[in-house]
Amino acid sequence: MSKKNRPRGYPADPTPALPVPVVDTHTHLDSDASGWLPGPDKPLIHDDADPWKWDANNAPTVDAQIARAAAAGVDRMVQVGCDLPSARWTADIVTQHPALVGAVALHPNEAPMHAGTHDVGPDGLEPAARDHYAVPLDEAIAEIAALAASSSRIRAIGETGMDLFRCGPQGAHTQRESFRAHIAIAKELDLALQIHDRDAHAEVLDILQRDGAPARTVFHCFSGDVEMARLCASKGWFLSFAGPITYPANQHLRDALVETPLDLLLAETDAPYLAPAPYRGQPNAPYVVAHTVRAMAEIRLAPLEDLCQALSRNSERAFGQW
Repeated sequence: MSKKNRPRGYPADPTPALPVPVVDTHTHLDSDASGWLPGPDKPLIHDDADPWKWDANNAPTVDAQIARAAAAGVDRMVQVGCDLPSARWTADIVTQHPALVGAVALHPNEAPMHAGTHDVGPDGLEPAARDHYAVPLDEAIAEIAALAASSSRIRAIGETGMDLFRCGPQGAHTQRESFRAHIAIAKELDLALQIHDRDAHAEVLDILQRDGAPARTVFHCFSGDVEMARLCASKGWFLSFAGPITYPANQHLRDALVETPLDLLLAETDAPYLAPAPYRGQPNAPYVVAHTVRAMAEIRLAPLEDLCQALSRNSERAFGQW
């Protein structure tokens, strides 16, 4: 199907529901379908008549997200706030919903914006467009640490790491130092670490091994190959798989999934991004992780119920009880 003719709405509900409830271990409930984060200048609008209407200014409420996910067999989720506004929002929202726990951090693409070292720059985004970039990097990281310590509902520092896709030498240096600071916070607070790793496998692995990884380390939306999966498994690090395992070109991810020990597997959406096939390009949501979990079972030639049980156990080992 061409991009022009691709459906724009949310994916179909997985039916039947998963036989054992699982966790979406990485979702962004504060993002709308277009990927923009809410803020004073662009609040999200909730359409009471059609809460799941696809619209660049509309997003389902948190209650609607939780309810639809539960109906699909996804009864818990990790809400991730990866810039200052979303981290603040996350620290608040997870205290209001038992189905949610939180992760907070500065995304690797955020850190250079605070430091004025983003020497390539994300497309279409000028630093002046976001007021929170006026906060110096060290102060922003200190606020992340304070938010993480503020509530027992915050269970992880994430997503942090490195992203060299749109990054020059200055930005890479800042990302590296920010990542190291986040690792230190996770260890100090005994929280899990959720890693964003894009085009930076060698750099991320080097820092983890030099600085020492936290006791619970998670590679969010794992993008490595079999060799990297084996290395991570040897360290006891969790590998979290998302919609890209279903994309035809990603055989290396399917091979890595098969290679990963069952007790180190996690599943996620990274919603509203990375919907699995055949819904690629449509807005993602936590309930859609049920589609990915079914695909994971098929790829591993594993009974679906056994995989769901393992994913549920592993999620609680990584992030604690909900």
